Amino acid sequence: MADDQVRGAAIGATDVVIDIHAHMLVPQAAEHVPIDQAPQRDEFIRFAGKRSNAYNRSGYAAVQPHMLDVDVRLREMDRTGVQYQAVAIAPAQYYYWADPDAGAAAAVAINDGIAETVAQHPDRLVGMGSLPMQNPDAAVAELERICTKLGFPGVSINPSAQGIDYDDPRFEPFWAKAAELDAVVILHPNGFCSGERLSDFYLINVIGNPLETTVALTRIILGGVLERHPSLKIVSVHGGGYLGFYMDRMDHAAEQRSDVGYNLSRPPSAYLKDLYFDTVVHNPEALAYLLSRVGADHMVLGTDYPYDMGVLDPVAHVDRIPGLEPEDRRLIVGANAARLLGLDG
Repeated sequence: MADDQVRGAAIGATDVVIDIHAHMLVPQAAEHVPIDQAPQRDEFIRFAGKRSNAYNRSGYAAVQPHMLDVDVRLREMDRTGVQYQAVAIAPAQYYYWADPDAGAAAAVAINDGIAETVAQHPDRLVGMGSLPMQNPDAAVAELERICTKLGFPGVSINPSAQGIDYDDPRFEPFWAKAAELDAVVILHPNGFCSGERLSDFYLINVIGNPLETTVALTRIILGGVLERHPSLKIVSVHGGGYLGFYMDRMDHAAEQRSDVGYNLSRPPSAYLKDLYFDTVVHNPEALAYLLSRVGADHMVLGTDYPYDMGVLDPVAHVDRIPGLEPEDRRLIVGANAARLLGLDG
């Protein structure tokens, strides 16, 4: 069967399907960092625990081809009906634990590697850059390079820089530059920066990833980042963690206390509609609730390809949302991402 027939069968005749949440590896970037220090300094490895680290090592060989071989990637995209995929670096290669100069060099190598992969199939792949967020000045410079020189529509970064949150004043130039460049900023976690209690049962991912995102988005809202830069295009993977499901407590706190919402001109929950959320939420009723809170125009399709914590059949996953309207489906599976990534002409 031809590729267009595969995609047509999966998505229908009119709906473009764009996966905004997928990963790749750039092995040569590791040459710039002291990789032997990763077990002690990388928060995901450090807090994952012996059992989960061993499991991840044993499964690496099966995942690696999906991260490195573009033909394998394209076959999986065709199988799942994905026409375009935004590819970002695997979180293990953020390298925020490296010293600032090494992190900056690694980010350049990563972005050049992503650009080379995207150039092989520009009609199917879109590059999302990586930044050395432990080095804010270098992050701003690299953001400008990848948007203006490499043609990337944005970046994928961890929700914090080794536990330093992005409402910290040192990151204000980064947000200003992202707004100036109209860059998409995807927040993708690499565990939780204070994961001492999450070393069993793969909790560093199961709870830690959404918790890291929840803390980050909450601080971005309450810290006034969106208040100061309302045009920012921030995309949160894994459905935004727990934020969309527990925002009312923040509204209540802002109503009752003067130490909560003092940076804001609106209730905290109002800023949900300034953010974008992907569909990697493992329950259709939960997706329906998220849709009711943020609106179909602020949801985007994701897979977390090729990880086992992702969604294997992303369009069918969206189609399981109870009572989903056709126009909402069109927006979620691709139209919103096309607009964000500049694929809508």
